Amino acid sequence: MSDQPRRPRKTGKPYRRPQKDPVRILAFEALRAVDERDAYANLVLPPLLRKAREGGDFDARDAALATELVYGTLRRQGTYDAVIAACVDRPLREVDPPVLDVLSLGAHQLLGTRIPTHAAVSASVELARVVLGDGRAKFVNAVLRKVAQDDLDGWLERVAPPYDEDPEDHLAVVHSHPRWVVSALWDSLGGGRAGIEDLLAADNERPEVTLVARPGRATREELLDEEAAVPGRWSPYAVRLSEGGEPGAVEAVRENRAGVQDEGSQLVALALGNAPLDGPDRRWLDGCAGPGGKAALLGALAAERGAFLLASEKQPHRAGLVARALDGNPGPYQVIAADGTRPPWRPGSFDRVLVDVPCTGLGALRRRPEARWRRRPEDLDGFAPLQRGLLRSALEAVRVGGVVGYATCSPHLAETRSVVADVLKQVPGTELLDARPLLPGVPDLGEGPDVQLWPHLHGTDAMYLALVRRTA
Repeated sequence: MSDQPRRPRKTGKPYRRPQKDPVRILAFEALRAVDERDAYANLVLPPLLRKAREGGDFDARDAALATELVYGTLRRQGTYDAVIAACVDRPLREVDPPVLDVLSLGAHQLLGTRIPTHAAVSASVELARVVLGDGRAKFVNAVLRKVAQDDLDGWLERVAPPYDEDPEDHLAVVHSHPRWVVSALWDSLGGGRAGIEDLLAADNERPEVTLVARPGRATREELLDEEAAVPGRWSPYAVRLSEGGEPGAVEAVRENRAGVQDEGSQLVALALGNAPLDGPDRRWLDGCAGPGGKAALLGALAAERGAFLLASEKQPHRAGLVARALDGNPGPYQVIAADGTRPPWRPGSFDRVLVDVPCTGLGALRRRPEARWRRRPEDLDGFAPLQRGLLRSALEAVRVGGVVGYATCSPHLAETRSVVADVLKQVPGTELLDARPLLPGVPDLGEGPDVQLWPHLHGTDAMYLALVRRTA
């Protein structure tokens, strides 16, 4: 056997090292974390971006592109899967997940951005060479060249079934939602094609960052001094950062006098805080307080009236987040780790009670686009007993004449009206209040008495709220 080093095999082309693209490598790493660890992009991406900026590799434009690549790919994953499936000679389940992530990133650049075709293909192939190797990079190159032969509208004509033949499957492919989610949202929304198309399209839009000025600690006027800040649409404490922006750069946010909170979440807390009571208004309970956004707003509202807030959260680490959000609250409060279905407080102890129950999160698909692909219809069965148990416990916790707010970030009827209707049948001495007047100026609130907010109608997450008074 020769001791001479092996000479490179002649291929007619000199070997070229793959070019590392920090932006696309970071986007790929984020997608792998979402896929492999069931992580959420909104939790994975910020530390990756922070590390890249600290390393000097990234500027603001790089961060913006990486964010668009990650969220855009996740939002349109179902559509891109259908397109890629038409361009490969095997079922997608037989394509290695890392390869599929690179293909999806490439498809988004080709079909969902203004990146020129040649740049999108070549950048994706270079990424494949770096993270997958030369062999699979050739496969990526071949597939993406097929994808590049048409634009998004052309591909949808080819891969989506006609609306007249299968409306739900058509909408599922065109708007990149699982079919069962399309069906559930359509049932909750009601109406014809236009409304559901607008809702699904809104789920695929990047939401603005919304801040809340916590009463007594910050003012909306102070937050409006920030660059590109505009008033919220409905909440008197809301400010939108219309061009994105970094909330951590806002002084009031750093000092915990303001926070990041969707306007729908703010409206739920405000409606409960303003609901009419029979009798005193001294003790408030947030029975599912994690991660603390609503608790911080409720605490500030309670402080203005001299009321005490108890914020309870079952998971200790989430209770820690609640304590952090309430730190500096001007009024009396306490944070505890407790199970709301087996509470440590006595029945009838509170004047106002909020339970924002765990749910499928189908109302926040703008912010967590990967959630639509993780949830299954059977998840509803897992949440149902807990949701009903928490509402029953809340009704036991409130005194006669007090009010309970049942809230959830899901518009699914099985998590909203069905829960309320079932529990109120079982618990005598209760009545539904009309929540609509407690959201002044907000249009399109339906027939009531409960309230369902929508991304396409209100620019908020799809928050649900029912207000229940204890009468006996």
